[in-house]
Amino acid sequence: MSLPVVDSCCSRNTSPAFEPSELSPGSSTNPSASHENISSSQPVHFAGNRATCPFASASSPDMPTLAVGNGDGGHKKLYYADYLRLDQVLNAQNPISFMKGNPCHDEMLFIVIHQTYELWFKQLLFELDTVRAVLAALNIGEKLISLALHRLTRIREILKLLNDQMRVLETMSPQEFLEFRDYLFPASGFQSFQFRLLEIRLGVRPQDRVNGRWIKGLSPEHQHVVREAQQEPSLFDYVERWLRNIPFREYRGYNFQKSYESAITRMFEIERRTILTKLEPADRGAMLAELSNTYKTFESVFKREVHEELIKTEKRRMGFRATSASLMITLYQEEPMFQLPARFLQMLVDVDEQLNRWRHAHSQMVHRMIGIKAGTGGSLGHNYLKRTVDSQRVFSDLANLSTLLIPRRLLPPLPSVLRDQMRYFHSVEMYDRTMFEVGGGGDEIDWSFC
Repeated sequence: MSLPVVDSCCSRNTSPAFEPSELSPGSSTNPSASHENISSSQPVHFAGNRATCPFASASSPDMPTLAVGNGDGGHKKLYYADYLRLDQVLNAQNPISFMKGNPCHDEMLFIVIHQTYELWFKQLLFELDTVRAVLAALNIGEKLISLALHRLTRIREILKLLNDQMRVLETMSPQEFLEFRDYLFPASGFQSFQFRLLEIRLGVRPQDRVNGRWIKGLSPEHQHVVREAQQEPSLFDYVERWLRNIPFREYRGYNFQKSYESAITRMFEIERRTILTKLEPADRGAMLAELSNTYKTFESVFKREVHEELIKTEKRRMGFRATSASLMITLYQEEPMFQLPARFLQMLVDVDEQLNRWRHAHSQMVHRMIGIKAGTGGSLGHNYLKRTVDSQRVFSDLANLSTLLIPRRLLPPLPSVLRDQMRYFHSVEMYDRTMFEVGGGGDEIDWSFC
C-alpha cells in the first residue's frame, strides 16, 4: 500500500531512500522507504475523484454503493440522508445507563462528544496523510509546499475546534458524570487508536510516551494498525529530511554557519560591553556567567559536536543540517524563496501547539471530573495526562528557534549572487520585455491609481 497521490507532480517523483544514520531515534530505518513504496497502515484510496474510507471494506454488505442520477433510467436520486448515512450515524448512540434501566441524561452528551472527536480524528488523519505524501516527493517546489501549508492550516483549525468542543463537555458537572461513570469500565479514551495514530504520524516516538503499556489496552486489530504506523516515516521524519536537503546553506563561498557565528560573536560582544558599563560591579559576575551559558546554546548552530551532545541529552531532536536550514529560513524569511517555507515551519509549530493545548484542556477537564482518581481504562487519570502535555511535543525544536534569533540590525546580508538565486523574478532580455509592457489582453499596462 502507498500514501495517497496528491498531485501529478508529486506522483512523478520518487524520493530517495532514508539512510539509517540520518533518521531520528525511533524512526523507521527501512532503506527502501520512498514515495512509491512507503507503506501506510490505513491509507486513503483514491478512484477518480472519489476517496473511499480507509477503515471500511469495499465488499462490506452494509456499505451499498449509491447510484447517482436524475431519476431517469432507473437511477435513484441521491438523497441527503442516504449520502451521509444518517440512519447509521444517528443510531450509533446507545447509552448503557438507558439499557440498564437507569437512564442518565448526560451520558448521551458524553457519547456524542466522543463520537464527534473520533470523526474529527479521522479527518485529521486524512489530511495528515496527504501532507506526508507531499513531503515524500523528491522535488518539493512552491506548489507542493503551498498545498502542504493549506492542508496543515486545515489541521490547525480542526484542532482549534476540538479545543472549543471541550467547553461543551465541561457543562456536565462531576456529579452528573459519576451517575454513569461506573458503566464505562474498562472502556477509556486511553484506547482511542485513532488518536494514537495521529500522534505517531505526526512524530511521537515510543520513547516519548509516558506510559509504555498503552498499546496493550488496544484490541489486537488496532495494535497491529498502530505497530505498522510506527514503522513508517512520520511527518517529523519527512520535514527533517526536507530541511536537511534545502539548498543555499552553502553557495559559492557563502556558508550560513560561518556567517551566523560572526554575527552572534558581534552580538555577544555588544551585550558583554553593556553589562560591563551599565551594571554595578556586584551584579556583573552573575550576568557574565549567564551570558557565557547562553553562548553555548548558540554554538550548537555552527559546532556539530555541541549539537550532537544536545541530541544525546534529549534537549534537541532535529539533525544538525536540518536545524541550520530551519534557522536560516526563519532569519531570512523575507526572501521570496523562503517565504512559503517559513510559513510552513510556523504552521507545524501551530499544529503542535494546538494539539498540546488539547492535551492540557483534557487534563484539566479530567481533574475537574474525577480529581486524582485512576481512569476507567486503568491509566493514572489526571496525573498521566498532565505528564503528556510537554513530553509528547513533536516540533519543539522549531518552536525553540526564537532562542537562536538575532536582531535584524546585526543580521549579515546575503551575498548578491545568492540573493539573485533566491528571487522569483529574474532578469529578462530586452527582446522579451513585451510580456511586461502590455497587459494580458494586449492593452498597455496602466500604472495610475483609480
